[in-house]
Amino acid sequence: MRPRTKMRKLAILLVAAAALTTAACNTIAGAGKDVSATGAAVTDTAHDATPH
Repeated sequence: MRPRTKMRKLAILLVAAAALTTAACNTIAGAGKDVSATGAAVTDTAHDATPH
């Protein structure tokens, strides 16, 4: 394999890996926000249900 072809394949692989990593980070951040919102809703409901 020619060195130029090898470098081109490596560059494409690195760009694809970077794109997948960025997409995964955004997905995980979104999931974290959802879990946080759910926790806040449970906490609010518990406070509302507690007799004063």
